[in-house]
Amino acid sequence: SKNTKAAAALRNAKIGSSYEAFPWERKMTDLLPVPNSSRFLSLLMLPQAADESQTRYLCLEDTLARADAWLMSSQSSGVPIVQKNVQIEPLLTKISGDTALSSVNMGSLGDLANVATMSLYGFEDYHGVDIGIVRAVRLWYAPVAGELALEIKLQPGDTRLGFAISRTEEGFIYVSSVADESTPGVASTRSGLLELYRRARRASRLLVVSRVGRDKVLPWAVSAAGDVRCADTVSLSQLLSLHRHALRPVTLGFLMWEDLSAAALLRSAGASRPSAAAAVMLPAQAAAGDDGEASSDEIAFDGDGPEIVLSKDSDDCSFRFQHIGLPDSWL
Repeated sequence: SKNTKAAAALRNAKIGSSYEAFPWERKMTDLLPVPNSSRFLSLLMLPQAADESQTRYLCLEDTLARADAWLMSSQSSGVPIVQKNVQIEPLLTKISGDTALSSVNMGSLGDLANVATMSLYGFEDYHGVDIGIVRAVRLWYAPVAGELALEIKLQPGDTRLGFAISRTEEGFIYVSSVADESTPGVASTRSGLLELYRRARRASRLLVVSRVGRDKVLPWAVSAAGDVRCADTVSLSQLLSLHRHALRPVTLGFLMWEDLSAAALLRSAGASRPSAAAAVMLPAQAAAGDDGEASSDEIAFDGDGPEIVLSKDSDDCSFRFQHIGLPDSWL
């Protein structure tokens, strides 16, 4: 009957697949805060090696505890981040010796149950090679209130960018000092960086640099020895100094602790800028904080930033590394 044929056709009906062209390049350029760069932040933490040969590792619970300690230490240091997710990430490696025998020959159900807490287990492939699975931990995190991008524009009369950078023990790059309005020939005041730095200090937060241009400068991995892979302050200082000498603007991204736009920051900085008569300060006062005393993060700056020296008779440039105190350590 007609109803029987319709019921049979209904049972056999399937939803087909199709394709939709998506304008990736335009979307990634127009919609993302930083063009062609994601907002997803993560840290890959390898398990701690139990011996120098790095063939045995501590348990998975130890790796999770290290990731938790890194996150809590970052937050207590003033880095404005929150945890989003934690996942176990398997990494392939070759194993041999006692480690291969103990992991490949696991046959009992009791031994297989221990895989849940092991950081390294293995198997033998069809070529007879002992393959190990190292279980790393990837910690996903995000800034408390997103990221803010500030463009620092250079002018021919600028002698310095007007700020210093340093690094926390967790691997984050942060602005440790900013020149105030009384310092001549700096570019940081015009961009609103000074006002942003003061807001961070009032909120007891670090002004953490997340990007330089499109490049992330956040810590991205922890080795089996426990060292944090992060951006180098010396090479970063060199890059920023080259921007100043070339008079090329540089865009810095910052991890934010409150919702704030760059336009509002510039308006606030313009309203709080004192007159020329009020801007006359002694050098010691210019290096001090809002309360007239040097802040702890300024004192902690290690002064490892380079200074680019341009020859007057040629176009060559060279780098001179100096360990000097504030305010001479401003880029």
